[in-house]
Amino acid sequence: MEARLNLFENPVLAKVFRHVNAAAKAVSGAGVPESTLELVKIRASQINGCGFCTDMHTKDAAAAGETPQRLHLVAVWREAKVFTEAERAALELAEQGTRIADAAGGVPDEVWENAAKHYDEEQLGALVAIIALINTYNRVNVILQQPAGDYEVGMFG
Repeated sequence: MEARLNLFENPVLAKVFRHVNAAAKAVSGAGVPESTLELVKIRASQINGCGFCTDMHTKDAAAAGETPQRLHLVAVWREAKVFTEAERAALELAEQGTRIADAAGGVPDEVWENAAKHYDEEQLGALVAIIALINTYNRVNVILQQPAGDYEVGMFG
């Protein structure tokens, strides 16, 4: 399987993703644990059916010390005992933010309020940004049919 367009060689997509990548870097240092950010990216990627991002973020999370058990249970986090309450709140926010078109009123107040119990305003901003950004990456990769499986940790910088 080959992608429909080369994301890295297409002049428009390469330019757009320089900006998207810069925006993603702005999230680092906002106080949300990197492991939580990876879990959020994995869950959104699973929902969106983005094999490329699921492959990338599970490998990045594993390289950063995430356990295989937790990685295997991200898709069923509600039934798993291995996630903290803060991680669960972030995963719920990620799901609701990713499935925004499925909810007539958008992200429910109770989901936001639960996240706000665990994260301050800067951290909430980081979570909102990373949810929006991973959904952008997912959509481009799904549209382009970007193949999964070849990602190596660190290959993009």
